[in-house]
Amino acid sequence: MSRTTPAVPLWLAHALRSQRGPVPWSAVTRGALGGGPLLVAAVLAGRPTLGVVVAIGAMFAGLNDRPGSRRVSVSRIGVPALAGAAGLLVGTYAGGHVPAVLLTLILTGCGLVAGAVSALGPVGSSAGTQLLVGAAVGAGMPLPETGWQRALAFLAGAAWLLLLRLALPTPGSRAGDLRLDFRFDGERAAVARVYEAVAALLDATGSPTAIARRAALTAALDHAQDVLAGPRLRRYASSGAERRLHAQYAAALPLAEAATALAWAGEAVPARASEGPRRLAVAVRGGAPGGPLPAPSRSVPALRALDDALLRAAVAFDRADGGDLHTRRRPRAAFTRTLLGTRGQEYGLRVALCFGVSVAVAQALYHARWYGQHEHWYWLPVTAVFLVKPDLGPLASRVLNRAAGTVLGALLFAGFAAVLPRPEGLIALVAVSGALIPVAARHFAAQTTVITVLVLALVMVGGEPQASVARIGETLLACAIVLVIGHLPMPVRRGGAIRVRLTEAGDAAHAYLTHVLGASGDRAARWTLRREAYRALAEARGAIALASAELPALARHADGADEVAALLERLVDTTTACAVHLDDTGRLDARHVEQLTELRDALAERREHVGVRLPELSVTG
Repeated sequence: MSRTTPAVPLWLAHALRSQRGPVPWSAVTRGALGGGPLLVAAVLAGRPTLGVVVAIGAMFAGLNDRPGSRRVSVSRIGVPALAGAAGLLVGTYAGGHVPAVLLTLILTGCGLVAGAVSALGPVGSSAGTQLLVGAAVGAGMPLPETGWQRALAFLAGAAWLLLLRLALPTPGSRAGDLRLDFRFDGERAAVARVYEAVAALLDATGSPTAIARRAALTAALDHAQDVLAGPRLRRYASSGAERRLHAQYAAALPLAEAATALAWAGEAVPARASEGPRRLAVAVRGGAPGGPLPAPSRSVPALRALDDALLRAAVAFDRADGGDLHTRRRPRAAFTRTLLGTRGQEYGLRVALCFGVSVAVAQALYHARWYGQHEHWYWLPVTAVFLVKPDLGPLASRVLNRAAGTVLGALLFAGFAAVLPRPEGLIALVAVSGALIPVAARHFAAQTTVITVLVLALVMVGGEPQASVARIGETLLACAIVLVIGHLPMPVRRGGAIRVRLTEAGDAAHAYLTHVLGASGDRAARWTLRREAYRALAEARGAIALASAELPALARHADGADEVAALLERLVDTTTACAVHLDDTGRLDARHVEQLTELRDALAERREHVGVRLPELSVTG
């Protein structure tokens, strides 16, 4: 397969890329009400240094305040906050009682643990980040408070932001029949986006954009599944509104299956085919009944499956008696394999080396009096933490954006510090910066700029002298450390995380195909396996995209992986088309068998080239 060279290198294109979307006004409001008011209360109480720690806890909670349900925000904000508090405890007591060499070893060990935990997923990654940041701040920011006081203050700041997340309604959530029940506005939006994604895929059927629309449908299903399956005190949905959302999500799965089968066939469908899912999306957002659906078109098996799914969805909307989310709880052994396996080892070693070296260099500079009269040396290792985390983007992109954002933020703060009254002007700057974090999150450089201003304002309120120039120098030094270590040979094989992701995706695709070809009548199990296969493929695609956007020395380890992922996606799409066809006719036609055979042979060839362990496929007519 020939590959064209892009006009702009992938690593540079990624650094320049930004997200788009409407301004998250609810998150902006929470950011403004987060660290600023807490800092005001602490200053009025005569405890400004304690207020700094509280505001830092609120700031990190704001960084984890992502779109989604309130239930998911409990783990997304709470678990990392607990890790950050633990890091503060370790860093404070180790920094005050052990010599520099032993402190470096202890914090390097924290880096190894945090890197391995980061391989567990987004929440684990945030927890690992806050663990290391807390440890660096505890050891490198001497404050009069004890370790347990700092930890409690950090948790109090995060708890305050979480309380705002749970208590404040989202703008627009009071509209319609559900104006008193805004608790599930995140869930409603997520389920509605699934129906909208189904409609978009049906509109794109037979066009070159169908593949991208199918990927968008997978992302919408993954998000809705995560939102609805968040942590709960009870095992099952306890309210009528929540049971209705579960039923509406479950009703979307056969619609997604039929739409995928139609996209696989590659033939345009009647324009009215997408009207049904689009009307259901409106009904989900408004909490209204499904209403009348367009006239059916039943000329081919996939259209008949779509029509049947629409009818079942209409019934589900009317009954609203709950539905299966088609998820399976990961066994503890799977978490252990991830922590101790290739991904955990690769992440852990890289994070431990970068964090440990940055701690050692920061302490050497501190003992050499490079920092001047103050004793704060946390900035260098904290910067290294944000640079080294692989899930935050490719290494070159992180380094460029972090350097640019810190320079701009430090210069902006130097200007503000010269004209703003103290401390009230700095506190106002903290509140404004907190409000800007959700908007700046669209680009790493913009987010770094806002956080730099916020943190420098915070520590100046706590008594640290203005040190913008020193912070720029430390940031550039951290960039150099992480960039060099990121390209050093590692004891573990490079690209191992990608191979593990592809292997997991291959196993999930094989399990799904085996179930479908086994002519099992258990559709619930089939939809569960289908969801697992597409989710595993989406995770593999994400890892490959990040690795491909590294500098050439690292990007070469992802060569060939994209082709394997594309073949596995075609296999899962074909399996879905087979499932729909078998439901209608009871047998496969020649095209299905030909496609499966072709994909089996192509995967066998690529398996040897890329070095990925994939299961053997057995295809019969």
